[in-house]
Amino acid sequence: MERAMLLIFGLKTVLRALPGRSATCRNCGRFCQHYLDEEARKFTLFFIPVFTTSKAYRITCSNCGMVSSISSREKKALVG
Repeated sequence: MERAMLLIFGLKTVLRALPGRSATCRNCGRFCQHYLDEEARKFTLFFIPVFTTSKAYRITCSNCGMVSSISSREKKALVG
């Protein structure tokens, strides 16, 4: 007798807010607060995150709303 096994897997995107900082915006030129976000894609098995497949970072100006992608090296320089 054969037995079938059900395996549920997929990808999940997790958005996490990181500490922001004040800086001059490249778009509007104002010195204001910027928000930093981390977007992580995680491989899930039975809806449980097992490991992270990729990470991306975004910085958003609180004045004009411009969103820019930044590298992990730039993120480390901003966070400290």
